[in-house]
Amino acid sequence: MTLDTKKNAFVKLGEFLAQFKEGNCTKDKTVFGNVLFFEKFIDLIQLSQSHNGWYTPEQVYFSIQSWAEALTEDNLDKWLSTYDFSKVAPKKVALILAGNIPLVGFHDFLSVLITGHDVLVKTSSNDQHLLPFLANYLIAFESGFKNKITFVEGKLEGFDAVIATGSNNTARYFEYYFKDKPSIIRKNRNSIAVLNGKETKEELTALGEDIFRYFGLGCRNVSKLFVPKGYSFDSFFEAIFEYQDVIHYEKYANNYDYNKAVFLMSNFKLLDNGFLTLKEDSSYGSPISSIFYENYENLDDLGKRLEKESDQIQCIVSNNLVKNSVQFGYTQKPNLWDYADNVDTISFLSTI
Repeated sequence: MTLDTKKNAFVKLGEFLAQFKEGNCTKDKTVFGNVLFFEKFIDLIQLSQSHNGWYTPEQVYFSIQSWAEALTEDNLDKWLSTYDFSKVAPKKVALILAGNIPLVGFHDFLSVLITGHDVLVKTSSNDQHLLPFLANYLIAFESGFKNKITFVEGKLEGFDAVIATGSNNTARYFEYYFKDKPSIIRKNRNSIAVLNGKETKEELTALGEDIFRYFGLGCRNVSKLFVPKGYSFDSFFEAIFEYQDVIHYEKYANNYDYNKAVFLMSNFKLLDNGFLTLKEDSSYGSPISSIFYENYENLDDLGKRLEKESDQIQCIVSNNLVKNSVQFGYTQKPNLWDYADNVDTISFLSTI
């Protein structure tokens, strides 16, 4: 398959995904494969929460629409235009995927196939259905993918390189187990927001999207705030009030009750609005339903600290208060060229 053939297949997949919006799934007669796939995909979306309690239809639809927006011809061309694939020799690349948010491993899946390699996929037990469905759609449109995509249930064998995602503990295991293979090993990272008190209500409301999307389970979810000394959280709590319905999801509510109880039993001081707790803490990774915060005195000093601790940070939200900031409300809408952990997956795959 040529690069154009592969790109065209993913564009068609994007057109298929664009039909599925929460409360408004509209079949487009011009889209390939609807007879075979449209109703089945709706059924799968509705069943997703039975497979993983965190995968509510709302969250799955959001992920689907994010990928629909990403998989356009313009985006694919912009992403891939700076790379040279002429010397890529097809290899077998193993993917060990996480399952914290819907389709979290799709970018790696796309990257392996678009660079011309074969992919061996070991899905997370928490997300075993969505990606295989999309793979079947790709194969139906372009049969050349059939022998290039394999989903593995048991032990991974016969691969030349690996991309693995897990916790800091599993990463140590991956690093030892795959020490003789070219690899990208992803560990725990968290995202932060840097505020100065001049943010508008609209920006703080958008920050709520960065916090609550996927119930805070993603590495791109904001889990910590850096605020100036004397900062009042009144405006922040007022702005995020529209996300209060999150407490009606049982799994989130259970985490809220449990983590709040643990904090209170430990005599920690908390700020609480009934569905989110704020705790002053120097750590980056807060529990579900909680956000850590820390005061800063000088933005320049904070910027230097964040650079030193960049291996713990996935992305930073701010009004350009620090370098390479993401605007409010966009952490869960990365571009194709926004690589996890700032590791260029395409460059890695082009040189193995």
